[in-house]
Amino acid sequence: MKESKLADFLRAGPTQPARLPVVEKFVAFLSQIPPRGPFLPVVPVYNYCTVNNMRFMAFLDTEEVAGSSPVVPTKIRFRDIQRHPVRNNKPLINKRFIVFLRPEVYRGSHAPVGVLMGVDFPRVGVFPLSGIWEGFPMALTDTEIRRSKPGDKPYKLSDGGGLHLMVTPSGGKLWRWKYRFEGAEKLMALGRYPEILLGEARERRDTARKRLANSIDPMAERKAEKTAVMVATEYTFEKIAEHWLEHWRGNKSARHAATTRNRLRANVYPILGSHPIAEIEPTELVELAKGIETRGASDMAKRILQIVGMVLRYAVAHGYSKRNPASEIRPSDILKPTRKKNMARIDAKELPTLLRSIELYQGTHLTRLAMKMMAQTFVRTSELICARWDEFDLEANRWTIPAERMKMKTPHIVALSRQTMEVLELLHDLSGSEELLFPGEQDRKKPMSNMTILKALERMGYKGRMTGHGFRGLASTILHEQGYNHDHIELQLAHAPRNAVSAAYNHALYLEPRAKMMQDWADFLERTQRGGKVLPFCGTAA
Repeated sequence: MKESKLADFLRAGPTQPARLPVVEKFVAFLSQIPPRGPFLPVVPVYNYCTVNNMRFMAFLDTEEVAGSSPVVPTKIRFRDIQRHPVRNNKPLINKRFIVFLRPEVYRGSHAPVGVLMGVDFPRVGVFPLSGIWEGFPMALTDTEIRRSKPGDKPYKLSDGGGLHLMVTPSGGKLWRWKYRFEGAEKLMALGRYPEILLGEARERRDTARKRLANSIDPMAERKAEKTAVMVATEYTFEKIAEHWLEHWRGNKSARHAATTRNRLRANVYPILGSHPIAEIEPTELVELAKGIETRGASDMAKRILQIVGMVLRYAVAHGYSKRNPASEIRPSDILKPTRKKNMARIDAKELPTLLRSIELYQGTHLTRLAMKMMAQTFVRTSELICARWDEFDLEANRWTIPAERMKMKTPHIVALSRQTMEVLELLHDLSGSEELLFPGEQDRKKPMSNMTILKALERMGYKGRMTGHGFRGLASTILHEQGYNHDHIELQLAHAPRNAVSAAYNHALYLEPRAKMMQDWADFLERTQRGGKVLPFCGTAA
């Protein structure tokens, strides 16, 4: 029975109970029902109460909407609202609010005596229950939404099923869906009105409710999807590689860091730079390495695989990717084996000629003195050309190379022979006012090129036969042949195996015998250069 007809029936019907106060309240309630509106008021009385010897009983006859828990629609027939309340705020359809009045004297009797009144509400949203009923939230309409105005505070326009429109003081209209997952209440944003209209907002709510019914948190799932899109579009190999470089370069020299970045830019970025880092596969790394190998740069291919592997490992550690494809391959699996090549160096019998060529070198004095000092100290090329005056203790005849400039990342002490001190005196006239012993020709703040010594040897006729590194090999071979202690030689070459604990001590071991060995070596070079042939050591091997 519709509201208006039921009201007329109660007012004009033949039954006297229509004149009872409780019935008058019910009739008044029916007359208050607006034709449209967000809420439908309900008579504020308790069910199962007695008024004027009349038993008043109220029931709710309804169905739950699919998508709630349980998923299958559930019939609820004549549910006792007070004693068995529906407390889960589920969306309901086909609502019928039924009131049954019968004389108190018939309490407990099965006789069908009394008045049955009912109101049929189609789809009115969620029924909020409490001891005193407050009302049915009505479903929203597009007209209501358009007419809603901002207030002093945010307020909600409920639609049912947890969906509501939040109207902000600034005039914004935001769709929100409230739900519970694993006992926690959550609020999910579904978009902004009018970009998202009422129908679409309901569709989004219903889609989310289906995920919720399958024990999936829809908000967490959406966040994961956004993260996946960001990883695919923003977290490219080049971008993450640059992040890795900033992290990795902390304890590396500026030159080493620059070399690594240049290798990435020249060999990797043109091929993998724009690829989403999470989607890189081992086959792509294989193609990258083989492409470099075909240029005749097998060693570079191995270094690139190593660098790329570090970038990908960094990506996994910081959540940019779930796997490191570089760990699934080895250079030996894809690159052809190559023979290990020692740095080119002359035979010991050619040493006298080389020493005389250095003495008569027609290039710059700085380059000639650099070659002499390298022969006397047999340090690495980078350690020599980057030497700074503040590293030298000329009174103690000692050169201490700091850890950050050493390959082993530990300090290295070089005992200075008399001949090396003479070279330093000549160098002081050339670069004593500079920070560097061997400043560059164009920029005095930077060291000379690491190719300077190699090119000087080539101009002297030693191309492919001798390098700056070759002086180290010559010194090691001749000193071992002369019977000098192997440990002393290895320490002076900075070859000794070191770890973080022993490194602090090893670099200063055997300083006295090492100083004697260095003086014997310089004397040997001097006599060999003057005599024109390899002469025996005058000193005694330690």
